[in-house]
Amino acid sequence: MALCVVLLYFGFNFLKGIDFFSSTNKYYAVYDNVDQLAASNPVLVNGFAVGRVSRISILQNKQNKVLVELDIDSDIVLGDSTTATLNSDFLGSKSILLTIGKITKPLKPKDTVIAKLAKGTFDVLEETATPVANNIQTTLRKLNTVLDILAAESSQLDIILKKFQTTPDLLNTSLATATAKMEELSGSMKGVAGNLNETLNELKPTLTNFKTISDSLKQIQLNQTILKTQKAVDELNKTLKQLSKGDNTASKLLTDDSLYNNLNRLLVNLDSLAVHFNNNPKHFMAPLGKSKRRIERDRRREEEKKKRTP
Repeated sequence: MALCVVLLYFGFNFLKGIDFFSSTNKYYAVYDNVDQLAASNPVLVNGFAVGRVSRISILQNKQNKVLVELDIDSDIVLGDSTTATLNSDFLGSKSILLTIGKITKPLKPKDTVIAKLAKGTFDVLEETATPVANNIQTTLRKLNTVLDILAAESSQLDIILKKFQTTPDLLNTSLATATAKMEELSGSMKGVAGNLNETLNELKPTLTNFKTISDSLKQIQLNQTILKTQKAVDELNKTLKQLSKGDNTASKLLTDDSLYNNLNRLLVNLDSLAVHFNNNPKHFMAPLGKSKRRIERDRRREEEKKKRTP
C-alpha cells in the first residue's frame, strides 16, 4: 500500500509536468492579470517546452499583482533582456512564451523576468476595426453634408428641370428651321454643280489645244538644247586636236619637260640664296657691301670655328 501511494504521488506529479530526474531553476514573473493561468501550464521557447508554472500567488502589498513562479530547466540560460509573455490559443489553453533575446547579463535563479501580455484575437480585431470605424463615421458625416446641400438647393434644381422641359420645344423649332435652310442650300448646290459641268464642257477643247501647244514648246526647247550641246562638243574636239599636234605653246607645256627642269633649278638657286642671306646678312646689309675676297675669308673663318668646336 505504501508503494502504491508513492507511485501514485510520483505519477500524479509527472502528469502535472514535474520531472523528478532533471534539475530546474526557479524564476519569477509579475503580471497585472494572468487570465486564468494555472499551475503546471507549460513554459515554451520557440514552441519547445523548457519548464512549467509551479506556483501562482497574489501580492496584496503591491496592488494585488500576481506573482508567477516558473520552473525552468537548468540548461536554459536567461538574460536581462529575456521576456515572459502570457499567451493563449483559440481553445483557451494558457502558456508562457519565453523570448531569451541578447544575453548581456545572465539572470541568477530566483531572479525576476520581464513580464508581458500577448494580444488576444479580440484585441487585434479591435485595433484593426477602430480605423475602419473612424473612416466610416467620417464618410457618413460627409454624406450628410452633401445631402444637406442638395436639400438646400432643391429649389434651384426645380428651376433647372422646368427649363429642361422647355428645351425640347426650342430644339424642335431649331431643327425645323435648319431643315428648311438645308433644302434651300441643297437646291443652290445643285444649280452650282450644273453650271460647273457646263463650264467644264466648254473648257475641254481649250484644254486640248493648250496641251498640244505645251507639247510643241517642249519639243522646240529640247531641239535647241541638243543643238547647243552638239556645238560645244565640236569646239572641245577642235581644242583637243590642236593640243595633240604639239606645234603650239600649250602643247609644248604639256609634252616638253625642259620648262619644268628650268623652274626646278631656279627654285634650288633661290633656296640656297635665302639660306646664305639668313646665315650671312652682313654680306648684303653692310653700308658699302663686301668684296668677294672678304666673303671667302669670312667663310673660311666660320668653317675653322666649326672644326674647333667639339
